[in-house]
Amino acid sequence: MKQHRGRRVLAVILDGIGVREESLGNAVVQATTPALEYLKHHGLYTTLRASGPAVGLPTPKDVGNSEVGHNALGAGQVYTQGAGLVNRAITSKALWQGSVWRQAIKNVIANGSTLHFIGLLSDANVHSHSSHLEALLQQAANDGITRIRVHTLLDGRDVSPRSAEKYLKPLEDQLNELWQRGCDARIASGGGRMLVTMDRYEADWRVVERGWRAHVLGIGEHEFSSTSEALRFFRKDPDLGDQFIPSFVICDDLGPVGPIDDGDSVILFNFRGDRALELSQAFEDPDFSHFSRERHPDVFFAGMLQYDGDTRRPKNFLVSPPAIKDTLGEYLAHQGLRQFACSETQKFGHVTYFWNGNRSGYFDPKLEKYVCIPSDRIAFELKPWMKAHEITSATVAAMAEDSFDFGRINYPNGDMVGHTGDLEAAIIAVATVDAMLKRLIVCAQATNVILLVTADHGNCEEMFEAGSGYAGKPSLFSRPSPKTSHTLAEVPCYIYDPAGPRRESVAMPAAGSLANVANTVLELLGLAPRPNYATSLFKEGL
Repeated sequence: MKQHRGRRVLAVILDGIGVREESLGNAVVQATTPALEYLKHHGLYTTLRASGPAVGLPTPKDVGNSEVGHNALGAGQVYTQGAGLVNRAITSKALWQGSVWRQAIKNVIANGSTLHFIGLLSDANVHSHSSHLEALLQQAANDGITRIRVHTLLDGRDVSPRSAEKYLKPLEDQLNELWQRGCDARIASGGGRMLVTMDRYEADWRVVERGWRAHVLGIGEHEFSSTSEALRFFRKDPDLGDQFIPSFVICDDLGPVGPIDDGDSVILFNFRGDRALELSQAFEDPDFSHFSRERHPDVFFAGMLQYDGDTRRPKNFLVSPPAIKDTLGEYLAHQGLRQFACSETQKFGHVTYFWNGNRSGYFDPKLEKYVCIPSDRIAFELKPWMKAHEITSATVAAMAEDSFDFGRINYPNGDMVGHTGDLEAAIIAVATVDAMLKRLIVCAQATNVILLVTADHGNCEEMFEAGSGYAGKPSLFSRPSPKTSHTLAEVPCYIYDPAGPRRESVAMPAAGSLANVANTVLELLGLAPRPNYATSLFKEGL
């Protein structure tokens, strides 16, 4: 075990605080942030990519999230996420061999029940891919399932506005082939993604309610004998795009062909989480209250992926997170360096589990100390300062005690309050975090600890929906529509050494992202950069 003789470093993650110049709806710009200004003028500054392929997500349109952000920060490498993982799991057959798939199949066979698939029928590869559904259907039949229902959400947003026929025809052909093999496989319900099921960030729970009624209860705004009949009807309106098609159910002489009942298995085959979380919540939450479910069938429910690592929703998922190896935390433990991690409950798992490559526990309990501050059980906009004070106090104490060589902490405020859509609360959240940064700066100066301050993704820098506009002078009662989602923004990265900057500047490499932080930390610690990690933000080694 090597002895560390270099400097100490503290990484501070400002969760959900991105970079955006425009002030409208920007809680970061509108907040009072003297500490951030101090860091920018007395240290080194750059920005980092935190979304899309830069953090392993499929397309440039994919917003960052806390899970992949902390994966990249802690791994020093970019791992494939989302669609790429599903493709790999299908090609390798790992998906079919997984316990969740086997349990879904076993549940249907044991109960003589139905296997349901719900998701976006599209090849845009943003939320789903029709080839994934094709593979799921084929394997289900191969595994002995004799009754399948598909609940199709029509795209028209990431693909051509009126292109549903392109996707429904191959699906119907495959279902007919399965029927000839003795599998009762049919489309049971559907609707356009912007009106049915695929709401996000709790913008309009009525969207999910329409989906619940159509998919689960078999009650749609329209009834048809087939999807062909449905499209012929909807195509009478030349201005109606696929994404706005109302909910519909397919019926035969006995009524709706595919309500979801007790004992069934349900698979939500979207791989992207933002528009899959609310339906997952409706299936899994016993205390659900956003709308009347009328009945809550006892089913085996699974998502294609786990859509939210914070809430662990859904509980069951077909494709596991990437197999991340040789993380920064593991390497430092092997080097004999002491580590400290701290956050409140909402993000504690991100500076531990996700930072360590989706690995629970310690690498070396003698060298690591993890501190979890219990979060309040209160709406975040009602207490936007959350537990920032307690996190800071625990960290300052650890700095003063010289109890770590490398520390990492997460302030959840920008993300958790940003998700509420409450601009005023988000401004307070950012100002609170800035006030805590001032305490850290003062302590860093007293203890000679280097600060690396960054974020995992954007959120509260864009609290209004783009293009929503407002009439007249903006006010509390007349303003653009609130935005509660993560963003595509780059995130700030400040490096503050109280002894003075080691370099005149830092710069984001051409393909730079959060993964560049790990090697930067190693250089700040006085260790050689690792060749398997993304390059350091320093142009030359120390």
